[in-house]
Amino acid sequence: MKKNLIALALAAACAAGPAAASARPLTVVLNADIRSTNPGVNRDGNTDGVMLNIVEGLVGYGADGLVKPLLAERIALSDDGLTYTFTLRSGVHFHNGAPLTSAEVLWSWERYMMPATDWRCRSEFDGRNGLKVTDVSAPDPRTFVMRINKPQALFLDSLARTDCAMAGVIHPDSLNPDGSWKSPVGTGPYKLAGWTRGQQISLSRYTDYVSPPGDAPDGATGKKEALVDEVRFLIVPDASTIKAGLASGALDIAKVQNIDVPEVTRNGRLSIAEDLTGGRNAILFQTRDPLMSNPKLRQALAAAIDVAQVVALVTDGKGIPNGSTVKTGSYYYSDTQKKRAAFDPARARALLKEAGYKGERIRITTNNRENIPSLNVAIVVQQMLREVGVESDIDIVEWGTHMDRFLKGNYQVMVHSYSSRIDPALSFEHFTGPKATQPRKVWDSPKAQSLLEQAAVVSDTRERQRLFDALHLQMLDEVPLIMLFNPMEPWAVSRKVRGFQPWEGMPRLWGVSFQP
Repeated sequence: MKKNLIALALAAACAAGPAAASARPLTVVLNADIRSTNPGVNRDGNTDGVMLNIVEGLVGYGADGLVKPLLAERIALSDDGLTYTFTLRSGVHFHNGAPLTSAEVLWSWERYMMPATDWRCRSEFDGRNGLKVTDVSAPDPRTFVMRINKPQALFLDSLARTDCAMAGVIHPDSLNPDGSWKSPVGTGPYKLAGWTRGQQISLSRYTDYVSPPGDAPDGATGKKEALVDEVRFLIVPDASTIKAGLASGALDIAKVQNIDVPEVTRNGRLSIAEDLTGGRNAILFQTRDPLMSNPKLRQALAAAIDVAQVVALVTDGKGIPNGSTVKTGSYYYSDTQKKRAAFDPARARALLKEAGYKGERIRITTNNRENIPSLNVAIVVQQMLREVGVESDIDIVEWGTHMDRFLKGNYQVMVHSYSSRIDPALSFEHFTGPKATQPRKVWDSPKAQSLLEQAAVVSDTRERQRLFDALHLQMLDEVPLIMLFNPMEPWAVSRKVRGFQPWEGMPRLWGVSFQP
């Protein structure tokens, strides 16, 4: 069936001919079907990527990792840090033609917070994680007000998260008369035209779309223009079928594996668009393990690992080393964040002696999941440790077993991949915290937790930078883990397509068109 879909797409493109090329659908590949069309509810990464083009929230992330207005024109924060007043942009309409007002914002929020909706991010706002939205109101058609229980710098970041669908504002027409889910009626540059489960999702250009200000796309914000009449997401799980469809011209855009990049670039029909995501590849140390609890030993292992060489080998020279949990390119990626443990085998051997190391073998847990270089990282690291006198065994497990051990803290050393968290406080929170109540946490440091709690409350960017830099330097000193690099994800793009630049692993399709 998937091959037939590609054949049909190619036939349609050929039948259109050169004069009608700009009118044909833009064909984008998904390796698996979306889970639903209900934003932020029944979702996964592919679902989020499709919804990114359909629905919008009050705020969104910019490319620098800072939260910026989206449906909101302005955001005012009260002196006590508890009340957020959003002024909506004028002239915005839903896909059904109805004007956006604060009434729909209020309705959407109240629906998200209903337990029956099962919104992924309700726990971020109902007090279970400390933050609670205590009151919402719509005093006039262009004003929406939210009040929270305590100052929280991450409040807007939580609203902007793509896994929360940016708390996307939808029209009540999105529901059936009985209140069940129907289809998203959003405000984005594209609207849902159809979904054939297991085969394809179709979007059509929203001709009355009103873009946020900006001269160019900026993360999920900035200039947003729908430049093609139809986008067709084809569900094609098989990598060889994807490559064949790209090579033939039947497919326009598809995420590919690093190993396939040379083959793609040799095809004159295709180019590569690279997407540096906020994911992080890391080496974790279980600091409750009798051996790994010794900070001198962890420092020795860090000095024995040439991070630059590891990254070059496992990414075919395309990766950029990053010893920080702050994404390269983030507003908060300072000179301090650029620092990482120095590769120094002589120092590693000296530290091993100081640590009282007696030749104990180390067990490195990793997994064999495709598109994640964990196994290759483990193999390279094993050799580097051997060169300073540390022998190790690699324990290769299935992804499900890997995650079970990670969540329970059941490992000595682990090569692990973290998903993207754009704000540094959320990124540090991924691995910082009390192991007694959260075994998945790697860095059980009261001092680090205190700094992180401050960074979650403080809104001033200079003060937050100071806190993030202090956390990074402490992390380098205590070595609970070693950050390696942010993944660089390659996308194959037809040379007939211009303006495509993926963002955070998702196909951002505004500003994308066919060559004239």
